[in-house]
Amino acid sequence: MSIQVEGTIERKGFGTGTWALVSSSETYELHKAPADLQKAGIKVKISGQIREDVMTIAMIGPVLEVASFELVD
Repeated sequence: MSIQVEGTIERKGFGTGTWALVSSSETYELHKAPADLQKAGIKVKISGQIREDVMTIAMIGPVLEVASFELVD
């Protein structure tokens, strides 16, 4: 399922650690987060695909594969 969501990037310390997008209604675990998104505290709008075929150790929310993103104020 393709989605577009806006939120803040956070580093979650589960297992070896993972990058997450925290929106007002959901936390998404970023699948293979691009290097430019690996910065805690930045606000972004991400377009991507929910990967229901991917399981993770952190299991903090739906797994989101990033197709594109932009920084927001």
